[in-house]
Amino acid sequence: MTDQAGRSTDPTGPQLRAAADTFDLLSAPTRLHLVWLLARHEYDVGTLAEHTGATVAAVSQHLAKLRLAGLVTARKDGRRHIYAVEDPHVLTLVDQIFSHIAPDGSLAPDPPTPTHPSRRPGR
Repeated sequence: MTDQAGRSTDPTGPQLRAAADTFDLLSAPTRLHLVWLLARHEYDVGTLAEHTGATVAAVSQHLAKLRLAGLVTARKDGRRHIYAVEDPHVLTLVDQIFSHIAPDGSLAPDPPTPTHPSRRPGR
């Protein structure tokens, strides 16, 4: 595909690998739960462990991976680390996926939105 100036708009190899790596990180239910929680509030590791039902050690390992990937931030508050998701792209991604998945795990009904860009009138 090309844009109006004739430049390629296809994702590059590095973009595809980085996106796949991000989706791979979020494919673990516990990590996705952590990101969802941290997109809504700041928490320490103990509170996150309580919310997810995972051990503090497991949550710490997941948080280390998420921090390394830049999906989660941490700040010190005394002796504790407080974690959050601050990247607006990650916030949008998390909101979008849970808007698309119904509570029973099925796909939520789509709202009346425009059809796929390639099938819109005038194309």
